Amino acid sequence: MKIPGFLLLFFVLAAACHKTQTTEQTRTYRMGFANSAPNYNYNSFQESLSLWTSKADAAIISVQVPWDSLLTGESSFQYIMTDYYNLAIYFREKGLKIWVYIDPEDGLDRSSDADDLLALGKSIAQPVAQSVYVEFVWEMDSLLKPDHLGLALETNLIRAAAPDSIYQGVKLAASQAASYLHQMDPERPLSISVQAEYAWGEANGGKYIGTAQDFADFPFITELGISSYPYFSFNSPSAIPTNYYSELTGGRSIPVFVSEGGWTSNSFISSSGQLISSPQIQAEYMDKQGQLLAQANAIAWFQLTFTDLEVSSYPPSTQNELQYFAWLGMVDTSFQAKPAYASWDSLFSKKLVN
Repeated sequence: MKIPGFLLLFFVLAAACHKTQTTEQTRTYRMGFANSAPNYNYNSFQESLSLWTSKADAAIISVQVPWDSLLTGESSFQYIMTDYYNLAIYFREKGLKIWVYIDPEDGLDRSSDADDLLALGKSIAQPVAQSVYVEFVWEMDSLLKPDHLGLALETNLIRAAAPDSIYQGVKLAASQAASYLHQMDPERPLSISVQAEYAWGEANGGKYIGTAQDFADFPFITELGISSYPYFSFNSPSAIPTNYYSELTGGRSIPVFVSEGGWTSNSFISSSGQLISSPQIQAEYMDKQGQLLAQANAIAWFQLTFTDLEVSSYPPSTQNELQYFAWLGMVDTSFQAKPAYASWDSLFSKKLVN
């Protein structure tokens, strides 16, 4: 039967409208947080945990190797059972998929080994530290059984900022861990993360650097984590390119996800000058984030902090760096929702299709 032209046009338009509506009402990415709190108070952590897990379908455990414990006698097994095992059980009882990310370097200063490793006179460049890292990764994987596992964080920043010996140590340790893990489970999803702003040329006069070296140096990865704090590079969320995440694959067919990031809700002075923001601008970023993730067909999105931070309650050695990340939460330090929370909730309410 030949369909009249006007009816054919109607069907095409109707199908297009349906497709647009479906896309707008779905998401490919899981959403979640790391367990965080405004301060080092147990009750605050419990309150935060109960709140954010109701608005998440994934969780990330992103940790620095506990060098001071593991190099002074505590076993990886004992440390993980005490600090993370029950948390992972809790996440699973809530129906959350679990990402585990293990940082062999310093999470707040990519030019250096971790402070507690330095205090012991050691470096990830040394075989003894690499061995401790590999054992810790192995135990984290065996005990927590994460759905996704990351073996190094912000590798492009480490390569740019740290001595080459540290970068080579990270590279070797991660490769050793990946080899052991693949022997046990060849299908295990493994990743590293790259820092988006650096890859896009923040420190290179805006000239795109990309991630080709990271893929070459960590050939075991089957998915790519992305760290992104674009308020250091852009005056407004609308200025972020739509292909901000998808471009980082370098044309490879590989799943991507945001392993950490956010946009500050407060103005502050950084080493590069005054950064202007507000709770409303932060909410605009959340909406933009949904566009970036959809364009990249991302599989997950994590904010490490659900709450803002009371910087003064954290160890003095970390306060200077933490002030730059103190206002990324969906709620403030009193657990009062910020405008960004409504934006997160709007995205979370979309049907997950991955």
